[in-house]
Amino acid sequence: MKFVMYINNDQEFVGIVVGQKVIKINNIFNALGIASVSSMTELIESFEENTVEKIKNAISSNNFKYVSLNSIKLLAPIPNPKRNIFCLGKNYIDHVNEIKKTKISGTGIPDYPIYFTKVASPAIGNGDSIKFSSKVTTQVDYEVELAVVIGKEGTNIKPEDVEQYIFGYTIVNDVSARDLQGNHMQWFKGKSLDTFCPMGPCLVHKSEITFPTELNITCSVNGELRQNSNTRNLIFDIPYIISDLSKGLTLKPGDIISTGTPSGVGLGFDPPRVLKNGDIVECYVDKIGKLVNKVIVVNE
Repeated sequence: MKFVMYINNDQEFVGIVVGQKVIKINNIFNALGIASVSSMTELIESFEENTVEKIKNAISSNNFKYVSLNSIKLLAPIPNPKRNIFCLGKNYIDHVNEIKKTKISGTGIPDYPIYFTKVASPAIGNGDSIKFSSKVTTQVDYEVELAVVIGKEGTNIKPEDVEQYIFGYTIVNDVSARDLQGNHMQWFKGKSLDTFCPMGPCLVHKSEITFPTELNITCSVNGELRQNSNTRNLIFDIPYIISDLSKGLTLKPGDIISTGTPSGVGLGFDPPRVLKNGDIVECYVDKIGKLVNKVIVVNE
């Protein structure tokens, strides 16, 4: 079950994708006697264990109005998260190895997850542009990542219980200004510039994806495959991450955890292959889809 945030006739809606059609979730909820929602976060907060089956039954027994997927503008599934995105650094061995000698890397495979946060206000959606000024940064990089969206509040979650706290999954491109990362000796500033959090194209409910995840994950720039791995190669897997992160820290519905990127980032090449004006970045994860964004560089 794929959920989307979209704009149609200058209004924002939460929808569910059925083939190439999108049905307004509130039309379904109205038929089910469920309170309407105005955002993806509200949907997540109101979701119950049997909501998926209720939605499926309602769709099969009603002729809901719909719009064509190609006729609407998709937003990020959660355009304005209530909190910063939780991110994992150096969480694929091949990525650790490719950046060992860089200014931002540190050394070796981490013994514990490396957490940092990233501002997304707002996150941009599929088809939106990654924009930055060459006077601010000249070393912008891409990082395709599987992101996990939390479905219910939890603290000190046991690894074996993690799946019940997950709502679903989406794609995040952890766009990064490498020169700012190096200069500031931390990752927050260089990863939090405006438009540096493409997300989408949809939020896939966990019922559609086998747990623990083994999903192919790729990133291409101008049609050239740069990153190509599988989430089974995570150093710290999703049960470990969520259990560990929740120790003494309450996770809340709508929280987004971006699980790290595999090798093939621009920084890993010699010389580095940074993003240029007009580049098209395509991030893909199995069962979720493709997140496509164009790069626009300005000189101001």
